[in-house]
Amino acid sequence: MSQHLVLSFIGDDKPGLVERLSATVVEHQGNWLESKMSHLANKFAGILVVSVPLDQKDALIHALQDDEKLGLHIRVESGDVVETDNTLVSLSVVGNDRPGIVREVSQVLHNLMVNVKSLTTDCEPAPMSSEMLFKTDMELSVPNDVSLEALELALEKISSDLMVEWPQR
Repeated sequence: MSQHLVLSFIGDDKPGLVERLSATVVEHQGNWLESKMSHLANKFAGILVVSVPLDQKDALIHALQDDEKLGLHIRVESGDVVETDNTLVSLSVVGNDRPGIVREVSQVLHNLMVNVKSLTTDCEPAPMSSEMLFKTDMELSVPNDVSLEALELALEKISSDLMVEWPQR
């Protein structure tokens, strides 16, 4: 029998962090299931799900919390796999950058009971004007009683300059 562990971590970015982390997981018979990692402001941060045999769980957690050895500050939580019958969708929202866009988008999603599965954001200069554009790519779990058209309309009501794009629709 095994346990899913969710690890979140951050540390100064340098070569070898992923190797040391993966070696620690393997040393405790763990299996690396899924992860998202990124370099941000000269830090390396991420989240990772591993499966580990129950008899190795405590030893793995102890080894992961050795900041000096791994060079990362790691938080570990037990996790479970939860299945839903919601519709999974990907979408992008693009618009002129301004403070509060993430809050406005997340309020719309919350009001419709849409769950954010993944979220990435970026700001970059617009091709023609060089004004800053905000872009977010999201993976969402949409309740079956919420139409994708209703979701799109609600997001576009935030501002006249926001565009909703459905990459896989």
